[in-house]
Amino acid sequence: MGTVLEPDPVKLFAGIITSLPEIVAEVEGDLTALCGAADLKAGPFPFDFTHYYDRQMGTPLFRWFLGFRELIPPAGLAAIKIRTNDLEALAAGRHRRVARPVNIDPGYIEQSKIVMASTKNYYHRILLADGIYAEVTMHYEGGAWRSFPWTYPDFRSGLYDGFFTELRRIYRAQAR
Repeated sequence: MGTVLEPDPVKLFAGIITSLPEIVAEVEGDLTALCGAADLKAGPFPFDFTHYYDRQMGTPLFRWFLGFRELIPPAGLAAIKIRTNDLEALAAGRHRRVARPVNIDPGYIEQSKIVMASTKNYYHRILLADGIYAEVTMHYEGGAWRSFPWTYPDFRSGLYDGFFTELRRIYRAQAR
């Protein structure tokens, strides 16, 4: 019989997608109020690998990332995704030029993987709690980020590898 161990804490991050760059500072403020101070920021990156969000969010779309200073228990990701959905609704009430002014994607990084939260179930996602699923989006192997067949095209492109490599470096220093 295996022994149940307390999981190591992980490093929380959030991706922000919007066609309204002028609201990014406001969204960052909302996120830091929820998740604590950021210790790494990146973006904007063009978000043009899919047109899935164009009708709701407008174009052109860009993505930013924030990495948060405090490590969290991995089980906390579901509650954070629910709260970031609330922040999206708050932004929709403030900014009515598009139906969905912002998409916030929380996730975490640990030594060997990037995990993203989603409200959508699929064969490669595992239910965490309260209708929130987790997906291993990338893994770190041989000194590089590697994708899976289901990895989002923008993540697969390598565009964000620098951000995630630096976030992993910060995490490893914190976890010592």
